[in-house]
Amino acid sequence: VSGRRGRLGRRGRNPRFQWFLTPEIVGFLVFPIFLVFLKPRSYEIFLSMGTWKPVNPAAAKRLSDARRQLHHAAQLATAFGISYLPKKPDDSHTNLEWIESEQALASNALDGKRILVRVPDLTLMIGEQSLPLRDLTLGSAWEWIRKTLESSGLDGSRYTLKRHYEIPSHPVANGAKFNARDDDLDQLARWYSNAAQELEMIRANDSMASEVRCWPHHFDIATLIIPSEGKSVGAGLEPGDKYYDEPYFYVNMNPAPTAESLPESLEGDGMWHTSEWIGAVLPGSRLTSDSQLQQSQVQEFLRSAIDTAKRAVMQA
Repeated sequence: VSGRRGRLGRRGRNPRFQWFLTPEIVGFLVFPIFLVFLKPRSYEIFLSMGTWKPVNPAAAKRLSDARRQLHHAAQLATAFGISYLPKKPDDSHTNLEWIESEQALASNALDGKRILVRVPDLTLMIGEQSLPLRDLTLGSAWEWIRKTLESSGLDGSRYTLKRHYEIPSHPVANGAKFNARDDDLDQLARWYSNAAQELEMIRANDSMASEVRCWPHHFDIATLIIPSEGKSVGAGLEPGDKYYDEPYFYVNMNPAPTAESLPESLEGDGMWHTSEWIGAVLPGSRLTSDSQLQQSQVQEFLRSAIDTAKRAVMQA
């Protein structure tokens, strides 16, 4: 097409063709051809996903406080699954789904009812009811949730914040009020949104990949790929932990290879993590500051790391 445009331009400025090969028209003609090559699940994801939201790599290491506050707020949604849903051996009744349209982490549902935590402004949502958590305590939120669930027809007395795992401590767990910085919450929302989008595309193109879910214990959003029985590759985003106090994409594998058997480099400026667990990581602070290149860098990292991990577990 570009060659035809070039020849037309050199041969003459024919007005009948000047409008025909505009970028808009070319896109209109090529787009349906592109869709033909997408798998059905990919097509569904392509239509529903948002665009990449630029993140600030320089801010990645300052999100610790907001992340821990959000982690505790998310337990209010996880508590819905613990309180009302049948317990599952893999703990999937407790996990959370990223809802792009709401920019929220949502519990599993019961009869259409669920609890959401909208990340950019740290707001609880149940149906049409909402409660901003800023300047409130966990206790106040718990009371509001119980009353709201009661009014929706559920037994509010069953709603409990008791859980079978520990999460990183924060003063909000002991009665302090939520006061996370808005710009830090916005950055966390962008990391989760981008991760959900990229992981959904991985799932769409790999029939062995699980649903993309956020796990309330470690607070990572991830998918698990099972290339063969007893072998797995996990890909996800951890918003920060004791290993890296910043958001980071990761790919791990089971059985884990030895550190000596790993290739020297990864695409996308990723690196190998070998302390306590073996896996590929791309810390947020290593992401390019060029917002136009951030998505391709993450995709290059995930693609190369997943391909390497699959080969490693199949050879184990």
